[in-house]
Amino acid sequence: MAKNLPVFVTGDRPTGKLHLGHLVGSLKKRVEMQNSGKYQSFIFIADMQALTDNAKNPEKIRKSVLEVALDYLSVGIDPEKSTIFIQSQVPELCELTVIYLNLVTVARLERNPTVKSEIKEKGFGESIPAGFLVYPVSQTADTTAFMANFIPTGEDQLPMTEQGREIVRSFNNIYGKVLVEAEPVLADSKDCYRLPGIDGKGKMSKSLGNAIYLSDDTQTVHDKVFDMYTDPEHIKVDMPGHVEGNVVFTYLDAFMKPEHIEKYLPNEGYKSLDDIKAHYRRGGLGDVKIKKFLFNILEEILSPIREKRKYYEAHIDEVIDILKKGCERARAVAQDTVKRVRSAMGIEYFSDDALINYYKTKFQQDD
Repeated sequence: MAKNLPVFVTGDRPTGKLHLGHLVGSLKKRVEMQNSGKYQSFIFIADMQALTDNAKNPEKIRKSVLEVALDYLSVGIDPEKSTIFIQSQVPELCELTVIYLNLVTVARLERNPTVKSEIKEKGFGESIPAGFLVYPVSQTADTTAFMANFIPTGEDQLPMTEQGREIVRSFNNIYGKVLVEAEPVLADSKDCYRLPGIDGKGKMSKSLGNAIYLSDDTQTVHDKVFDMYTDPEHIKVDMPGHVEGNVVFTYLDAFMKPEHIEKYLPNEGYKSLDDIKAHYRRGGLGDVKIKKFLFNILEEILSPIREKRKYYEAHIDEVIDILKKGCERARAVAQDTVKRVRSAMGIEYFSDDALINYYKTKFQQDD
């Protein structure tokens, strides 16, 4: 991997397999940036962050680490171009987290909209794990350890990246310009920011059980697509239907390309997705037909991912070796950053000649 290029850093919590929401929300952007040759990339499995709300069930995290690694490799994250590592295997991230905790208040952490939303979603009430509350600080450690310039992320994580930028500014104001303020990078289309679950009740989520996973087989994808929430008032084909709030059309907005119409809906007279939506709105287009259209598109996307995953599932030793080497590379970079941070703070005591000379002079004068 080339040095002296802008850096991007991003990761995912290993609480299960990754799904289509991850693909359009961040994974596609990571692969695009990685393959451009314009960046150094560090992509990690955030097991320490996952433990903040799963500390009593570590086995869930342990068994999901390789699942996420398999998903990364399957979608095209290339260990020759990106450093893939496991968060807990780079202890310098914990040291940076502790240092940064002194630069943010509890009140500020409690005001973070993403943290507030997730605390409510997880039903913590007054029993909020301290590690979960300081989630944004841990994320700041993850990005600054590698001097990230960019963070491919989802729209819901923007408050986290902004809080990270605040922490970086505080550190640089106190100790000198050492750290880099990273900028968030969102998916190219707003349709991909928050992909809803197949039930239409919220964003696609592992915990809500409303996801299509990247590793789902053909039959499972078919069944999930045909169970998707559409328009409950669209009972008969000839009835007018609603596109807004219709999950199938939301997915078509996110995944359909112009060539898919000719490929999967030939001789129908459609020129664009807008034409399909107009037909549905005026009536005469059934849910089964649009679901079949979406299924064909998703199969086209997921089939090569699924096949690549099969290769790595049959070569787990290779995956473990990729992770091990990635952790070693990541730790070497993080160690250098920690050394710079400690030096800026004046706590590299045994190599600080100025401080040692100060004490020597002070006590010699006293004598």
